[in-house]
Amino acid sequence: MAGQQPARPRIGLVLSGGGARGAAHVGVLKVLEQLQVPVDAIAGTSMGAVVGGLYASGMSATQIESVIAGVDWQEAFRDRPLRRDLSLRRKVEEQQYLVQLPLGLRNGMFMLPRGLLQGQKLARLLRELTLPVAAAPDFDHLPTRFRAVATDLETGQLVVLDKGDLATAIRASLSAPGLFAPVEHEGRLLADGGITRNLPVDVARAMGVDVLIVVDVSSPLSTRSDLESVTRISNQMLAILIRKDTEQQLATLTEADIALKPQLGSQSAYDFTRLDALVTQGEVAARAQLQRLSALALQGAAFEQYQARRAGAGAATPPQIDFVRADAASLAYAQAIEGQFGDLAGQPLNGPLLSRRMSQYYGRGTLELLDYRLVQDMPQWPRGLQFSARPNAWGDTYVRFGLRLQDDFAGNSSFDGAMRLAMTGIGNLGAEWLTDLQVGSSPKLGTSLYLPLSQRERWFIAPRAQFAVSNLPQIVNEEQVGALRVHRLGYGLDAGREFGNTAELRVGVERERGSTRLRLGTGAQPREDFSSRQYFGRFTYDTLDRAAFPGRGDQLTLEWRGEIQDTGPGAASDSLRVDWRMARSWGRNTAVVWASAGSQLQPQQSSPRSWYPLGGFLNLSGLTPDAISAPHYAISRLIYYRKVGYGGEGFLNVPLYLGVSAEMGNAWQDRGDISLGGARKDGSVFFGLDTFLGPAYVAAGYDDRGRSAFYLFLGRAF
Repeated sequence: MAGQQPARPRIGLVLSGGGARGAAHVGVLKVLEQLQVPVDAIAGTSMGAVVGGLYASGMSATQIESVIAGVDWQEAFRDRPLRRDLSLRRKVEEQQYLVQLPLGLRNGMFMLPRGLLQGQKLARLLRELTLPVAAAPDFDHLPTRFRAVATDLETGQLVVLDKGDLATAIRASLSAPGLFAPVEHEGRLLADGGITRNLPVDVARAMGVDVLIVVDVSSPLSTRSDLESVTRISNQMLAILIRKDTEQQLATLTEADIALKPQLGSQSAYDFTRLDALVTQGEVAARAQLQRLSALALQGAAFEQYQARRAGAGAATPPQIDFVRADAASLAYAQAIEGQFGDLAGQPLNGPLLSRRMSQYYGRGTLELLDYRLVQDMPQWPRGLQFSARPNAWGDTYVRFGLRLQDDFAGNSSFDGAMRLAMTGIGNLGAEWLTDLQVGSSPKLGTSLYLPLSQRERWFIAPRAQFAVSNLPQIVNEEQVGALRVHRLGYGLDAGREFGNTAELRVGVERERGSTRLRLGTGAQPREDFSSRQYFGRFTYDTLDRAAFPGRGDQLTLEWRGEIQDTGPGAASDSLRVDWRMARSWGRNTAVVWASAGSQLQPQQSSPRSWYPLGGFLNLSGLTPDAISAPHYAISRLIYYRKVGYGGEGFLNVPLYLGVSAEMGNAWQDRGDISLGGARKDGSVFFGLDTFLGPAYVAAGYDDRGRSAFYLFLGRAF
């Protein structure tokens, strides 16, 4: 700790930048702890600032290793929230509009997301990990003294960060140009410290240490054969400048200092798939200097006291939060921030609660950046939380797309293309106006308003209207002999409440008018008009991690619907429907259990328009789509798939899956006929790709009654 001067030599640790190669720093720290070598001060750049900052906050080397091994680095370098963090509204939208390219709409022009990442996920991770020391007045009061190195983008000057917010300092040092957006800090625009000092020997020396342990994991220069593109040549120019400065820093080392250069070969700074091997190489490099490092070790009780000081300094009582506010650039969100986080004022800082609230607010999908920091404007003044909120780069209005294609290779095919125009962030409570258009086999045009009534409790009302056209197959002996064209115009009003980002309870009333006419088949089929009034209650729960090929999580829908028939064939019939699925993964393997059932409670009065169809991929795969239909149905599926690799290059580099399914179910005219003995047994074998247009499948289905079907399918299946 600061102010305590040990009689032994004061030891400083210098950790260079190097991206993923910086995992080797953790291996060095593991050996230092095993040898009982104390560290009195740390100076780090980029990934060295990440590892060094976490160690300085009081974490052990083993804890840091566990953290970096548990991070999905591919996701950490994306701004879009994980699906589990999205609001339920955004989860439903993602399942309906699977094309992974939202386009902003501003002043009548489409806008693509900007290339620079704000680093939302990485910033949030760093914030959570450093929360125990968030109240430290400066970095000399951390469990281990610390300096992070960044670069002022306006002046090109070296910036040494020695106070303020630890997570922000680490994030600034890590902001590689072209990957992360720069960080605004005390009037400066800061980027990766590797530009000016990738190996900050002089920074550590200035902290008053006697001996330096210097770890250099910077990337080697490319050979001539690798310099085959403009990008690689540009990267080589930057690497030459970094290497030159690194050599100058190494030249200042004395005989007392220890330099470590882990043998990491040509390991890319952007490849986070082999972190365990990099940690091991760090250990190997440290053990190669075993004799010199052991001479710096503390013995017995002295090292235990050193560890106790570090642990005690990082376990301070959570600070009191006196106020909650938005920063100067986020005043447009001040009311929303107050509504979401205002009740945290007057209480000790509660990290888990704050994290949940952040997830709920950011999961609405309208922000590109949501961050906070602990601030105290002057010593002895109140301390509080200051939030930063930045809208999506493409604005509050965006367009999403969806595609659905199905062909059974038997002359039956369908295609639908859909588009949603979403106007979000309306008013202080974040109302939304959605307009949906679908063209193809089943055209639709609809609009709805989402009107939240509060910030945190998220009660809402939602008026809506939709015109839709669909086909109703006419089936005889499981063969389609014709089809009716059904036109519907409906409107209604829903009300409900959201429960965090995982569940929603919704009730509503609606009115529907429509007509049917013969589209395919023989014979005279007069036009039939119908109208109805309905009311419903629906509970939805969703924790699936992906809309396509889910790997973990659950999804449940329970719906009861009451109908008051006004005119047309059929009379009133209430209905009940349930759909539940569960996904679990181990390694590259995933198993999905999926069960669905529904019943018309007065089947003798119900119209075929409201019956439940079965048939098609994963819905009795051996039957053609909608081959059977009845007032009651039940089906269960057990689906297994394995990720077998990736195909394509660039944005076409998509996951590939092989899978099988076992399905059992049927549709019944009478409730008394429902039985296991009357259920069909079907299965499928499929090959799938998770493309940016949505999941695509080629599948073959088989039925225990001798039927088979083949599919080319694009769109949601699970």
